[in-house]
Amino acid sequence: MTARVLVVDDILANVKLLEARLSAEYFDVVTAMSGPEALEICERGRCDLVLLDIMMPGMDGFEVCERLKKNPVTQHLPVIMITALDQPSDKVRGLEAGADDFLTKPVSDVALITRVKSLARLKTLTDELRMRAETSHGMGLTDVKSAELVKKPTQGKILIIDDRTRSHERIRRALSKNHMIDIETNPNEGVFRAAEQAYDLFVVSLNFEDYDGLRLCSQLRSLERIRHIPILIVAEPEDNARVLRGLDIGVNDYIVRPIDPNELNARVDTQIRRKRYAQHLRENVQQSLEMAVIDGLTGLHNRRYMENHLSNAVDETLARGHSLALMLVDIDHFKSVNDTYGHDAGDEVLREFAARIRKNVRGADLACRFGGEEFVVVMPETDLYVATQVAERLRERVAERPFGIEDGARHIDVTISIGISILAGPEENGDVLLKKADLALYRAKRTGRNRVVSDAA
Repeated sequence: MTARVLVVDDILANVKLLEARLSAEYFDVVTAMSGPEALEICERGRCDLVLLDIMMPGMDGFEVCERLKKNPVTQHLPVIMITALDQPSDKVRGLEAGADDFLTKPVSDVALITRVKSLARLKTLTDELRMRAETSHGMGLTDVKSAELVKKPTQGKILIIDDRTRSHERIRRALSKNHMIDIETNPNEGVFRAAEQAYDLFVVSLNFEDYDGLRLCSQLRSLERIRHIPILIVAEPEDNARVLRGLDIGVNDYIVRPIDPNELNARVDTQIRRKRYAQHLRENVQQSLEMAVIDGLTGLHNRRYMENHLSNAVDETLARGHSLALMLVDIDHFKSVNDTYGHDAGDEVLREFAARIRKNVRGADLACRFGGEEFVVVMPETDLYVATQVAERLRERVAERPFGIEDGARHIDVTISIGISILAGPEENGDVLLKKADLALYRAKRTGRNRVVSDAA
C-alpha cells in the first residue's frame, strides 16, 4: 500500500535527496519549500505523512508541526522532523511539539525507511478506524470528537521485558516518574504476563542472553487480546537489520542504546497517546455496532451502515487520489435451499457464508449483508487486479467445502457469483459503484454462475 510523503525543506538539494530515497522504496513524494506551503498542502489532504526540516527561514519546523497538530483537519498526520541539530534537548522539543518521530542529519537510509514505513502503516490503520467512527457519528450513534488526541497522556502501565538487570533498571528509572512499571526478566514468561494484565506499552529488549527478542515480539503480536498494544524495542547500534525485521512484524517504534531518558519518555508518551486514541475509536465503533448497524443473523454490518461507510470511502478516495473497489456477492440458487430444506437451513447457510467472508477478506475491507442472500464488500485503496484476487479467493473458499445444515447433520454444496466495480472518477458515487457491480454480477449469473466478473470485463 503506497503512502504519499510530503518532504518539506528550504534547500532544494535536500529535497531531491529525500525524494530519490523514498521513490526508490515506491513511495509517492510531494514537496514543499516553506512552512506555509506545507501547511496548505496538508490542509488540502494531499499527503499521508510529513518529513519536516526544522531549520527553515520564517516559519521553522517546530511551528509548522505545532500548527499541524492543533488543526483538527491535520492533527492525525504523522510528522517526522529532520534536522542537523544533534542535541537531545532539540529532539525532545520536536517530539513535545507533537512530532511522531525525529531524525538527525545525515539521515541513514535504514532510519528513514523504517520510520516512514512504520508511521505509514499506522496512518492507514488509524484512518480506517476514524472513517468507521465518523460513519457512526454521521448516523447519530457516537461522538467521534470525544476521541481527540491528547498531547500528554496520563500515567500509563508499561511492561519491560529484559533479562539484563542494569538495562531494565535504567529504563525503569527513566520512566517510573510518569508511569507504572512492571519488569519481566524471563522472555518465555513475558508473553503470559503481557496477556494477563491491561498494559499500555511493551518495552522489549532485542538482546536477550539466550532468546530471540524478535520471536518474542512476534508472539506478542499473534495474541488477539494484546495485538493492539504498542511495542517499543531497545536495540544496539549494530542492530539495523533486526530493527527492520521488527518493524515488518508489527513493532511500533525503537530506541538505540545508549538510551537518552528524555527521548525514551517522549517516545513512550507518543506510543501511549496513539494507543489510547485508537482504543477510544474502537470503543466508539463497537458501541455503534451494538446499537444499530449489525445484521442480527450474520453478525456483519447491515445495509444502513454500508451506505454511510461507502459514501465516506468515496469521499476519502477522491480527496487522496487513491483507488476504491466494491464487490457485490450473491449466493447461487439460494431460493432452492429454502424451498428444499426450509428457512432454518437457509439461515444456517447465511451464517456460515458470513463466517467465510470474514476469514477471506482483508482487515481494511468492510463486509456487509446487503439484503437477502446478497453481500457487499467495500475495499479501500484497492485496484481491479487486487480486488479480483480477493474475490477469486473468496469464491474458491466457498465452493471447496460443503455447508453444514440441520446442525451439521446434512451438508450441501454452495457456490457464489461476484460482481466487481472500481471507482472511475469524481463523476461517480456510491450508488454508481453499486449499480456497476450489480451489472457485473448479472453477467456472472447469466454466464453460468460460480464466477467473478468485473464492470471492466
